[in-house]
Amino acid sequence: MIIKITGEVDPDTGYVMDIKTLKELVEQAVTERFDHRNLNLDLPEFASLNPTAENISMIIYTLLKPQIQNKLTVILYETERNFVEYSGE
Repeated sequence: MIIKITGEVDPDTGYVMDIKTLKELVEQAVTERFDHRNLNLDLPEFASLNPTAENISMIIYTLLKPQIQNKLTVILYETERNFVEYSGE
């Protein structure tokens, strides 16, 4: 998975978004929630939604976007050659 943040660089910090903050956010909102889980059985988001790569990337976006002010894109790989990209559109 790749989390892409684009936007204006903050002149005070030199960052679009602090990488440490982003890492902690992804760990809490995504890794702890999805890691070692049966998506069909353990996550309410997939109770009636097929956990395809497209839907998983959409759910990850939905979980992260409220805490990210800049443009967010979630890129999720199924294989090294097949991936989906979701940016809320």
